[in-house]
Amino acid sequence: MVEKIGLRKLKVDQKAVIHSVHAQGDLGRRIREMGLIPGTEIVVTGRAPLRDPVALRLNGFTLTLRNNEADHISVEVADDE
Repeated sequence: MVEKIGLRKLKVDQKAVIHSVHAQGDLGRRIREMGLIPGTEIVVTGRAPLRDPVALRLNGFTLTLRNNEADHISVEVADDE
């Protein structure tokens, strides 16, 4: 079974697949240009001491994303992870 949650709720080393991006305008375009599009597999590789930003691994590179940006992204996580 697959659970849909916000990207911010993922734990370090947890894998997920992007389900949807809810941002519009410039923010939505910038998020998509970074490769954060539906169907993309991501792994949370780390978090800063105050939990912002979050480091993600996708498509062979590492990307950091602020929590206010991550709040616009829904992901699918398998129950067994």
